[in-house]
Amino acid sequence: MNSSKRSAGRLAAVISGRRSKWVVLLLWLALLVVAAPLGARLTDVQSNDSAAWLPDGAESTRILDVLPRFMPDDTVQAVVVYERAAGLTAADRAAADADAAELRGLPGVPGPVTGPDEAADGAALRTVVPVDRAGGGWDDITPTVDRVRAVVDDDAPAGLDVHITGPAGVISDSAEVFAGVDGTLLYATLAVVVAILLLTYRSPLLWLLPVVVAGAALTGAQAVVYLLARYADLVVNAQSASILTVLVFGAGTDYALLLVARYREELRRHEDRHAAMAVALRRAGPAVVASAATVGIGLLCLVVAELSSTRGMGPVAATGIAIALPAMLTLLPVLLLVFGRWLFWPAVPRFGTDRPGVTGRWAATGRAIARRPRAVWLVTAGVLGVLALGVLDLKADGTSTAEAFTTRPGSVVGAEVLGAHFPAGDGDPVLVAGRAAAAGAMHETLSATPGVTGVTPPAVAGDTAFLQATLLDPPDGAAAQATVARIRAALHGIDGAEPLVGGSTATTLDTNDAARRDRAIVIPLVLLVVLVVLGLLLRAVVGPLVLMATVVLSFGAALGVSAVVFDVGFGFTAGDASFPLFVFVFLVALGIDYNIFLMTRVREEVAEHGPRGAAVVGLAATGGVITSAGLVLAGTFATLTTLPATFTVQLGFAVAFGVLLDAFVVRSVLVTALNLDLGRWTWWPGRLFRRTDPPPVGDAVPSDATPEPVR
Repeated sequence: MNSSKRSAGRLAAVISGRRSKWVVLLLWLALLVVAAPLGARLTDVQSNDSAAWLPDGAESTRILDVLPRFMPDDTVQAVVVYERAAGLTAADRAAADADAAELRGLPGVPGPVTGPDEAADGAALRTVVPVDRAGGGWDDITPTVDRVRAVVDDDAPAGLDVHITGPAGVISDSAEVFAGVDGTLLYATLAVVVAILLLTYRSPLLWLLPVVVAGAALTGAQAVVYLLARYADLVVNAQSASILTVLVFGAGTDYALLLVARYREELRRHEDRHAAMAVALRRAGPAVVASAATVGIGLLCLVVAELSSTRGMGPVAATGIAIALPAMLTLLPVLLLVFGRWLFWPAVPRFGTDRPGVTGRWAATGRAIARRPRAVWLVTAGVLGVLALGVLDLKADGTSTAEAFTTRPGSVVGAEVLGAHFPAGDGDPVLVAGRAAAAGAMHETLSATPGVTGVTPPAVAGDTAFLQATLLDPPDGAAAQATVARIRAALHGIDGAEPLVGGSTATTLDTNDAARRDRAIVIPLVLLVVLVVLGLLLRAVVGPLVLMATVVLSFGAALGVSAVVFDVGFGFTAGDASFPLFVFVFLVALGIDYNIFLMTRVREEVAEHGPRGAAVVGLAATGGVITSAGLVLAGTFATLTTLPATFTVQLGFAVAFGVLLDAFVVRSVLVTALNLDLGRWTWWPGRLFRRTDPPPVGDAVPSDATPEPVR
């Protein structure tokens, strides 16, 4: 322990040295020169093909190795739908025929174009266009879909509605939804952080440094993630890239708030700002490091997930934390030293001036809780428990294509039109492969499965047979997934068939199944890991167990309120199956920040004020920091609600609300009340358990034990 303290002291001395600070600054500038071009290429390695997110063992993944023998290699279907409600005209049919002929020679259309086929009601036509997806990403498919759209929209007869749907149409619309998302999300996040820091510091200048350093950290994190995706097969998609931006700015600014608050305090004690920074780093640094380590380890628990997209999120998010930590503990202190005290203008902390005592808000809260702590925590826990009942209204079993967007893109409208005139599964069949010897039995079984309207004759290559089945229901809905489950159960009952069932519906089904399994595995693992880390940090058993109980209760309340808001406020009818897991991981991992900020200060004060007195002093000392940090983190996650995707809106709202609940109620009220009620038992069986309390804490909170609240 002493050696680690000495090492931390030497590192603080290097960062805050009069000459060495310039070396640290030059090192960061050199790193950013290298990182900037790498980070800018992150979008080049994003994998947004849903099939690529699945575990290798899923049937919808394994069948991909078989498909090139029977279908144009690496293609995805676009379905062009023509509709005239009053009935098609000869000009409509001629236009569709001309479009099909032109599409057959279009770049990016490698296979035969099927159709146009006319609906039985004479009001619609359908043309199926294979689109090359050799690169596997949105950027490889969208240009071809745009060319298809240009062909079919050109000179369309007046009154004829034309839509592009099918898997390629959905991918194109998804790409449009997330087009420019990195810039939009970054600007929105910057605006939120700047606004909150201006209100917190009440300085026209001080806010700039945390924002600049967070931007530098994001650049470094994006560069590292790019290298991991390029050379270590890390799965990165548009969602994880967006969350990386939010996480670096949110968590990084939290660390900045804690450091700046302690530095401001030490500037009043030390005439030399370099000495003040060295002390601030030694005192605030361990809490920041412990917090970042806990968050990073918690996020890395996602690597055990089966779903590749979830598994990839862990290293992406942990990388953001791993880069934000050194940036805020090295680059930020150096910049603060370079610019000097005047950066705090107009409230410049002068050497020798008395620090303001407790302003009354958090000290008064602590004293009020101290009068009846048991009643406070029982009532607070009861209210949170009632809020958690809203989980019963949570819908998180997967979304259809229409439910995945908060808008109505063309592919959604086209799918509805297609379903109104043709079997809803046209253009997006279920793909089946199995042993050639069982081809007849598989065809017969598929044809007899409820929910299947048509099956192609078996195609055979070597010992493998291949069939396609058209579904009665929309391929992205729950009914279609149920049909795929029936197909699998029936085909696996054929001796020697060894079937594989794939296609977009099977992919969705496998994704949702994997997400549910991941919830059952990852959530207990995160709880265990965080509990162990807290136990080691606080050197106690009871305290960490109590803190984890508050974390679970806070998560339940946040999820319960969110479920009701989604249903009543947003009108969402469904949610992504991964949503509860991501909310849990982010709320638990990030909520631990506030536990650590509070409890490390409480532990520091136990020696002087006793276990119960330390609980009040710790709240008064960290209340401003925790609530300011909560506002920043909640604000940054709330920017995810600006994206027109249901998953990001739900995740942004739930995490933002949960963070605010955590900062203003759970940490500040519930945990403080529990600390006061338990007293020294919080620290059992550690050394602090043997501490006794001095006189009652309700009389006063020593002003010399309380740092100035963040303003």
